[in-house]
Amino acid sequence: MRRLLKFLHTLGAVGLTGAMAAVAIAMIAPPAQVGTAGYVLLMAALAKIAAWIILPSMALTLVAGLLAIGVNPALHDSGWAWTKAATGILIFEGALHVVGPIQEEARRGATALAGSHDVASVAKLFTSERGTLVLLLAVSVVNIALGVWRPRFPRIPL
Repeated sequence: MRRLLKFLHTLGAVGLTGAMAAVAIAMIAPPAQVGTAGYVLLMAALAKIAAWIILPSMALTLVAGLLAIGVNPALHDSGWAWTKAATGILIFEGALHVVGPIQEEARRGATALAGSHDVASVAKLFTSERGTLVLLLAVSVVNIALGVWRPRFPRIPL
């Protein structure tokens, strides 16, 4: 059971980190031609990545990680495991913060292809979401490092 949970947790983390990196790369430059068919296709693709890869991977990673802590008594008092759990919740919240606006922009783009978008507001959206994605990727790397090296944190007396 432990190996299965570890495998599922790792599989979810790989999918989540890869999908966030793909979305961040696609959002490197703010869209120059907001309201064009290419922009609408880009936003639709990002929304699909968010819905079909980021959300399921995030759920798999979080659930498998928390179940692994519950099943393995050695992890109950492990500081690195609880640090990973806490940062995992931060990743969960941040990913939801990114996925919502991407999906909303894809819906707006599909309904208003006639050029009714404000380029400045979309550029601001891209800058904000790109920053959030970079931060989430950094926290994901820290999470992976914690899982690989499993540092010993000093015990806090209760």
